[in-house]
Amino acid sequence: MKEIKVLGSGCSKCIKTADFIKSVARELDIPVNVVKETSLEVMMSYGVMSTPAVVVDDVLMHTGSIPDRNTVASWFR
Repeated sequence: MKEIKVLGSGCSKCIKTADFIKSVARELDIPVNVVKETSLEVMMSYGVMSTPAVVVDDVLMHTGSIPDRNTVASWFR
């Protein structure tokens, strides 16, 4: 199971990012655990300067925008 953290303040883009990742995972029948993380300390530990940011299996994969479908799907391969 993929462990995914969506880092951000809880803004609408962060919420949409988490929901979108769950949606793509459902479409591809991939089990995921998506967690929304709002802790500034956690964001800084990954070096995040703009949100939303996405961490997949403890690796920072995306920052600053809602990722597109192809990008999200590539994280599940």
